[in-house]
Amino acid sequence: MNTVARSIRIAGRGARELLLTLAALAGAVCIALVVMAYAGGYSLIMFKTGSMSPTIPAGSVALVQRIPASEVAVGDVVTVARPDALPITHRVTSVAAGPVDGARVITMKGDANDVADPAPYTVSEVRIVRASAPGLAHVIVWFGEPWVLGALTVGASLLVVWAFWPREEERRRADAAGGAEGAHPALVTAGPLRRDRRR
Repeated sequence: MNTVARSIRIAGRGARELLLTLAALAGAVCIALVVMAYAGGYSLIMFKTGSMSPTIPAGSVALVQRIPASEVAVGDVVTVARPDALPITHRVTSVAAGPVDGARVITMKGDANDVADPAPYTVSEVRIVRASAPGLAHVIVWFGEPWVLGALTVGASLLVVWAFWPREEERRRADAAGGAEGAHPALVTAGPLRRDRRR
């Protein structure tokens, strides 16, 4: 019975440490993303369509960085803001000087599209794709659901409580330490009594 109980305690301790490690890693990733966003102009974008397939299929998440238009080159995959529509992310097919210093006129085309975008874009900055991962968009959308966020909050709270809740073994050690400390006053009291008897 003691062996079974010990195995259960070891398994519980291992599960606790694993969950705490995963939570710490998730927190570190979040902190890193925040630092990257403020210090390096990085952000994440999701691809709802397959116009960049097979390079970046629908449902992918891409890490993009804001750069000046003067750094754009043919072949780059960039995201361009559009005044009356959602931003578009396609591959640059040509780059020309813009109407003002630092601006560029670029044309783009989706890898899966048969024709180029209908009109060129005049830009002073763009967001260039640095990396992408397929399938993550659905995961991010799922994590954004209110009930999922609520469940994660409750789960994280319970994990913290579980991690710091006193364990039976720790309580036994505390009791043992308290018992040893409680013996000292008796020893101190017994000393003078023995000396009195010798008198």
